[in-house]
Amino acid sequence: MHRAIASAAILIWSAAFARVANAQWLNHSTPGIPRTADGKPNANATAPVPRALDGKPDLSGIWLRVRPTGSPGGPEFGNTVTYYMAKGATVPLRPWAAELLRQRRYVDLGGGRPSEHCLPHGIIGGMLPTVPFKLVQHPGLMLMLYEQLNQYRQIFSDGRNWPDDMQPAWYGYSIGYWEGETFVVDTKGFNDKTWLDDSGYPHTEAMRTYERFHRIDFGHMELKITIDDPLAYTEPWSVTLHLELMPDTELIEDVCDNEKDAAHYEGSHR
Repeated sequence: MHRAIASAAILIWSAAFARVANAQWLNHSTPGIPRTADGKPNANATAPVPRALDGKPDLSGIWLRVRPTGSPGGPEFGNTVTYYMAKGATVPLRPWAAELLRQRRYVDLGGGRPSEHCLPHGIIGGMLPTVPFKLVQHPGLMLMLYEQLNQYRQIFSDGRNWPDDMQPAWYGYSIGYWEGETFVVDTKGFNDKTWLDDSGYPHTEAMRTYERFHRIDFGHMELKITIDDPLAYTEPWSVTLHLELMPDTELIEDVCDNEKDAAHYEGSHR
């Protein structure tokens, strides 16, 4: 079960104060956070983007995907790629991929997805559950720590190229670089075992992804993810996620036999 929290920004920011006391650093005060007069995090803060020592935007922090407008409640709580596409856009599936999606979504009803077996969601799926992730920015390296299933990614920005002997991997091999104020993550070398979302959009080992992280202000970030897989799709296509900072909290341990984290929130949607 995922963390379930309210969609309104004020509830996302204040959720840190609603958790049980026996968890892990869940009420730790984050330095440098814009605050209201009573000392609480300012949910509507539009303070400037913090900067790293090299002058680039500092993306570090714990982030949570914002529920998209128009997404349904219940099991499909925004965990479908089409909710994050531009109005009128469609996923350009090749016939075999469309048939596999139909089987997964309407025949198997989402059963058998990798996360049922404690396996990674992958890209884009790792961003869609209502579960936070943490970015840790260092010179030459960005770490992405997923709370769900205690998974991580390493994004190297030290000038290296991809290894010559890439073995297909769940999260692929990622290289990062800056385009102005935007951090771009170029990833390839995937296996074909992950689903792009809980609906079952497939991909092949030929997939290459481009993630563009743009921190808008202190508490908000935009993430555009482009899927380029010519074997599964007739052309590249993109989704755009909006992320909000979760202050005064930390990630908690989450493994497949530990489903206690959802209870840390009160008044939440499921």
